[in-house]
Amino acid sequence: MSILTFDEFLRVKMCVGTILEAKLNPKARNPAYVLKIDFGTELGTKLSSAQITTAHPDPNDLVGTQVAAVMNFEPKRVAGIKSEVLVIAAVAEGGKNILLAPQQVVKNGTFIA
Repeated sequence: MSILTFDEFLRVKMCVGTILEAKLNPKARNPAYVLKIDFGTELGTKLSSAQITTAHPDPNDLVGTQVAAVMNFEPKRVAGIKSEVLVIAAVAEGGKNILLAPQQVVKNGTFIA
């Protein structure tokens, strides 16, 4: 594992947003959802491709859930969509990707320090 300086860590901009829509991406090689996430008026609505189907089998259960995401990675084309942010998940046993979320509701667009 490489070590980051604190200044390097500060370059990674992470925010909280609320999932507005979640649907299975039929073009994905590995099962994945397309997430439409609201990051508030300043940052807007962004799309993300997320391989979280094993830990979160019903996409409808994700709607309204707040998530943490990295905002300043380059957008990437993934299975036919432009993934604009990277949602953050814990990789549990068996490769389950479990979304990380705040313990209390916060305003969309709140920065993570």
